[in-house]
Amino acid sequence: MNPDDVILLSHGAGGKLTARLIDSVFLPRYGNEILRRLGDGAVLPPLAGDPVMTTDAHVVSPRFFPGGDIGSLAVHGTVNDLLMCGAEPRWLSLAFVLEEGFPLGDLARICDSIGQAAAGAGVMVVTGDTKVVERGRGDGIYIAAAGIGERVRGLELGPRRARTGDAVLLSGPVGQHGVAVLGARRELAFTTPVTSDSRALVHEARALFAFGGALRTMHDPTRGGLATCLNEIARAGGVRIAIDEDAVPRDARVEQACELLGMDSLYMANEGKLVAVAAPESAAAMCAALRAAGAAEAACIGAVVEGSPLVAAASRTGGERILDVLTGDPLPRIC
Repeated sequence: MNPDDVILLSHGAGGKLTARLIDSVFLPRYGNEILRRLGDGAVLPPLAGDPVMTTDAHVVSPRFFPGGDIGSLAVHGTVNDLLMCGAEPRWLSLAFVLEEGFPLGDLARICDSIGQAAAGAGVMVVTGDTKVVERGRGDGIYIAAAGIGERVRGLELGPRRARTGDAVLLSGPVGQHGVAVLGARRELAFTTPVTSDSRALVHEARALFAFGGALRTMHDPTRGGLATCLNEIARAGGVRIAIDEDAVPRDARVEQACELLGMDSLYMANEGKLVAVAAPESAAAMCAALRAAGAAEAACIGAVVEGSPLVAAASRTGGERILDVLTGDPLPRIC
């Protein structure tokens, strides 16, 4: 591959250049026995448990950021959505929308990340597609992903299972992905660099799956951050959630950056954290299990309480504030 090689419109035409792209870029980096059949789709083996499916689109800008890129993010985001549904991730489908003139070297680098992330999460990319749009009609690369997983037998998760007295757990510090992408986009030179937390939450989720019915629901606080995630649980479950801001794990670098930029870390995106609602008698054991699984700063940050569906945070100054859903998007194209 020459450094000057770029994507041409004919790479998306289904002819020789498309075949060359598949053979030289995609298959060497994440090929497997199913993908190498090169059918119009993937014929998959039967699952023992209920199938779970999710879909996601990735348009992050910039496409490379500290701690990851659009390729690894596509895998991590899709895998984590399956895990939050109580499923073991199995297979992925990836569709690329490429802009004419996009460097083939960048595509190869992104596909390297896809292969590494898929292997790390224990999933296979089994089918995909590539389309190319004219120069100026896209922004380099977009990736649409779909994932299929197998629901853990006997495990039923959902916000409607949350009940008064349940504990709210968080697996680690908030806002790292949002600040890392923002810094890269604006070319900000933070005193101490912030790296995205983008990762597959396989080990943490499995540690919680073991608690069965004591695990009520799980969500990953991506766009809109922790505050938005908690609001989604509160509204879908019809419950009130009260958290203690002092109990929320923080990254000093993120907090410094947010103070400088006038942002609230509770609303900054995460790509490697989970929120869990747990039966109160199992909360301490679940926190310990998360820490043993690699989430060293996992903590109980609040509880489900009686009241109307909203999220209230006890502030560091002793007061209380309502954490509402954002009306705008302070940081678009975060994932």
